[in-house]
Amino acid sequence: MSETLIEQFVNDAGPILVLDIGSGTQDVLLALPKVNPENWPKFVLPSPERRLSKAIAKATNAHENIFLFGENMGGGFSQALRKHLAQGFKVFATKEAALAIHDDLERVKALGVEICSRAPKDAWPLHLTDYAPDAWRTFLQSLGLPNPRIVLTSAQDHGFSKLGNRKFRMQIWQDLLEADPNPANWITQNPRPELTRLATLQRAHAGFVADTGISALLAFLADPNILDRSYQLGLTLLNVGNTHTLAALVYQGKVCALYEHHTVLLTPEILAHDLEEFRLGWLPAEQVQLASGHGTVYGLRPEEAEGFAPTYITGPLRKPYLHLGQAVNPAGDMMVAGCFGLLWGIAQQNL
Repeated sequence: MSETLIEQFVNDAGPILVLDIGSGTQDVLLALPKVNPENWPKFVLPSPERRLSKAIAKATNAHENIFLFGENMGGGFSQALRKHLAQGFKVFATKEAALAIHDDLERVKALGVEICSRAPKDAWPLHLTDYAPDAWRTFLQSLGLPNPRIVLTSAQDHGFSKLGNRKFRMQIWQDLLEADPNPANWITQNPRPELTRLATLQRAHAGFVADTGISALLAFLADPNILDRSYQLGLTLLNVGNTHTLAALVYQGKVCALYEHHTVLLTPEILAHDLEEFRLGWLPAEQVQLASGHGTVYGLRPEEAEGFAPTYITGPLRKPYLHLGQAVNPAGDMMVAGCFGLLWGIAQQNL
């Protein structure tokens, strides 16, 4: 890992709080100036949507109605919400909180959620947010740690479009790829407005945001051995996440193509076949979408990249797929690899 570059940036700009917010966990790194990166505080905590799911389940068991307020966030709590409604209990929500369920409020109402501005009597209030500044400030101070000067966060955002979530998400990847194949430049302070979750997250901390797929990809490239090898020939970088699997074809540190699927729908046989076709440029987005995945996008494919055969694999659900390539733990710790990836990417922007 290019620690020198990261340390130089942190020494100039830190402390920096980095959160890689997934569906199951939020992986956290506090980068401290003049401190060995090995000693930077690291946390693997339940994701905000998982905590909210537990709070909803608690209300269901207590036979209580709930009132959702706050802001847009990850919607992984929807299953707990549906169970709550199915058992005959009411769900109220402010308009902003309701966007976490779906960007189309008519679809939210169709589920049985009542939109209102104030908490009804006898409804448990539940606060929605991906990032709560006061809570983080209190948490860090309780440990004797400094408040950050900069916050970097990543979260998955399908975006809101008439194209549909999956097709629009691939359009976002295509737009990024065509604008600039350097993924370090995909970290931003100005997410496009259709990315409603990332836009809300950025407003919460006024820092930088990126998709979790980007943080995973940057984690690979933050490893100097992987980055250097990408200058010799094309590589396949594979992250098998808790809910989504992302593969990228990379040459000279630039992205040539992306593949995304739902992890639960994959098997070693399916993924091996898809990657073989993907490397050849023969796997259309429509074929992946017919299998309920997200799809593929393609950019420039230099002949010098050859076949992108060398494959590096990471991610919490990587174990069944290790025969497809070489397992790596970017930054030495797979769970906070995305955090180091974000740091490396923003440091690249500031070279």
